[in-house]
Amino acid sequence: MSSFYIKIAAAFSAILVGFGLLVIFITLNASADIARETIQFTNKNLAATLAEDVEPVVADSFDHETIQAKLTELSGKNPQFDFYLLDRNGMIKSAIPATEQLIDIENRRVDTAPLDAFIAGRKLPLLGTDPLNPDRKKPFSAAPISIMGSSGCYLYVVLEGEQFTQTAALISNSYILRGSLMLIGLVMLISLVTGLFIFSNITSRLKKIKKTVSAFERGQLNERIQPEGNDELTELSVCFNRMADNLVENMKEIRKTDRLRRELIANVSHDLRSPIASIQGYLETIQMKKDSISQQELESYIRTVISNTQKLNRLIEDLFSLSRLDAEEITPEPEFISMPELLQDLVHQFKPIATAKGVSLSAVFPEQTGTRVKADIALMNRALTNLVDNAIRHTPEGGSVTITSTHSGKDVIVEVCDTGSGIPESDLPFIFDRFYQIDKSRSGNHGSGLGLAIARKIFNLHGAELNVTSSLNKGTTFRISLPAVLR
Repeated sequence: MSSFYIKIAAAFSAILVGFGLLVIFITLNASADIARETIQFTNKNLAATLAEDVEPVVADSFDHETIQAKLTELSGKNPQFDFYLLDRNGMIKSAIPATEQLIDIENRRVDTAPLDAFIAGRKLPLLGTDPLNPDRKKPFSAAPISIMGSSGCYLYVVLEGEQFTQTAALISNSYILRGSLMLIGLVMLISLVTGLFIFSNITSRLKKIKKTVSAFERGQLNERIQPEGNDELTELSVCFNRMADNLVENMKEIRKTDRLRRELIANVSHDLRSPIASIQGYLETIQMKKDSISQQELESYIRTVISNTQKLNRLIEDLFSLSRLDAEEITPEPEFISMPELLQDLVHQFKPIATAKGVSLSAVFPEQTGTRVKADIALMNRALTNLVDNAIRHTPEGGSVTITSTHSGKDVIVEVCDTGSGIPESDLPFIFDRFYQIDKSRSGNHGSGLGLAIARKIFNLHGAELNVTSSLNKGTTFRISLPAVLR
């Protein structure tokens, strides 16, 4: 994290210094441009005014001393201006530079294009050639003038003369400029310190986040980030905490599923081993006694073998069905069905089994028979069969199982009620889990623990809810809410 802080601190410092230098550069240049533009606007008519008085002096003759005296008189000995008389081609004919050290400027030429633009009234500022510094452009004032009868000549006034330039260079090193630069430097320093403090705070929070994430990675699953403030880092902390909670819950679910898987293997092994051992034993008995076994004994053995074979087939079918439901390979083919008719069929199907066990089985239907549901009849029959079979198996002799169908608002409510042993309160939250067995002893009267899981999966496919209420030693009620379709 320290390297990250160094990186962003170095980047910020470099950007700030670069920005500060750019500001200084732009400020100095902008100040110079403003000064040039100001001086040109202020003195734009200077050359025209002087030309009116100078033109009579050069009308008949061209005497340098007389011209310099006249221009000096007219300009008021202003040291910041340089005066030039140019012919129509821009060649210098006479000069009065502001500097006292006269520089040889003979045979030098001034570009007249900016002068023509100035005289034509083009938009200012315009910069022209400084004969004393040919590589520099400066503000000027210009006016047409006739010299010894030759028209098209120019009176050219450089408004930033050499002495002005030298004075400006001295001022650039003055305390005012130094003070300004120091002020800018101070602002940059304050900004740098402030920025580094902010970055330090951010990286400190990131370090705390990293520490928590590393601890979580090492297995300390209860570690969470304490959110601070109300920004993106806070949102990151909240997202991590939420993700950690989900991971912990998923791990619990995985452990639970793994435990159920191990129980499944044990349960299925038991369920498979018992009927297979029984089948093998009876078949070996038949083989050993094939010459002495009676017809009655043979039929009894065969019935037992068939019963155990059917039990194996049901277990394998349940496993296959649940596997397909988990993989979402089963797609309902809904049709309009009458729930009373379906429940009546279930009563006829299970009546012999209930009677043989001494359990009363009945169905209660509403008076209005026009209510239907849209469902896959095969899947719905399978789910309800599991509930009814489960109710009969857990109801002792002399008890009763009642199936009711009622219409409540937009739903059809189906209830399977029994007066059996009931379900302990501690087991209620888990009875729809796959392979969950309330009877841990697995007495042989119980299934594999797949029936209720399959039923709930099927009801969920139809947008229905399956709930259960139970009282120990009083009975259990399974309640299904199905969307109704009015005919």
